[in-house]
Amino acid sequence: LEEKRKEKDLSEDNRCSETGGEDALVGNVNKLMVSPPGYSGALRKGHLVFDACFESGNLGRVDYISEFEFDLFIRPDTCNPRFRVWFNFTVENVRETQRVIFNVVNFSKTKSLYRDGMSPVVKSTSRPKWQRLPAKNVYYYRCPDHRRNYVMSFAFCFDREDDIYQFAYCYPYTYSRLQHYLASLERRNLPYLQREQLGLRVVSCDVCVCVCVCACVC
Repeated sequence: LEEKRKEKDLSEDNRCSETGGEDALVGNVNKLMVSPPGYSGALRKGHLVFDACFESGNLGRVDYISEFEFDLFIRPDTCNPRFRVWFNFTVENVRETQRVIFNVVNFSKTKSLYRDGMSPVVKSTSRPKWQRLPAKNVYYYRCPDHRRNYVMSFAFCFDREDDIYQFAYCYPYTYSRLQHYLASLERRNLPYLQREQLGLRVVSCDVCVCVCVCACVC
C-alpha cells in the first residue's frame, strides 16, 4: 500500500508539473493595477499596482481574491516550462497599515526550504537592504483549489504609503551585477584569472563567457 501511495503521489506531481493552462503566461506584468471586480473608477490608495518588467523580475498574472488576498502566478523557466520556482516583483500604491496575503499558487517543486524555515525577502525604497520575512508568516502547502499545485502564502503589512515594495524568492543576483563583478576582476589583472567569450545570443546579444581560475604558485 505504501508503494502504491508513493506512485500515486509521483504521478500527481508529474501531472501538475506538465500541465499548461494557467501557467502558459506570455510575459511579466507591467504596472498592473489590481482592483475589485467591476470597479472602473479612478485609482485609489490600496488598489495595488504590480510590476515585474525589470531584470530578474518574474510575475505573470495576479488574481484579486479579496481586499486582503491575491493569487500570484509565476512564469516558468525559459528552457523548461515544467519548472516554476523564481519570483521577483514590486508592489506600489499601498495604503498605510494595509494587510495582505500573497499566494504564489503554481510552484512546481514538491519539496522546498520554505517548509524548513526559509522565507521570501523584501525591501522598499526607503529601506533598500533586503530583509527576510518572519518565518511564522510563511506557509508552504499543497492546495486542492489549484490543481493540487504547491502554494506558498505569506502575510505582510505595508507601513509606508509612498514606498515601493519589492518581494523575491531569495536574494536576487542579476546578470548585470555578475558582469560588473567580472569586469572588476579583469581590471585587477590577476595572473591566475582569464575571461573568454564562448558565444553570443543572436536575439538579445547577451555574451556567454568562460572564467578560468588557475592555481597560483607562490
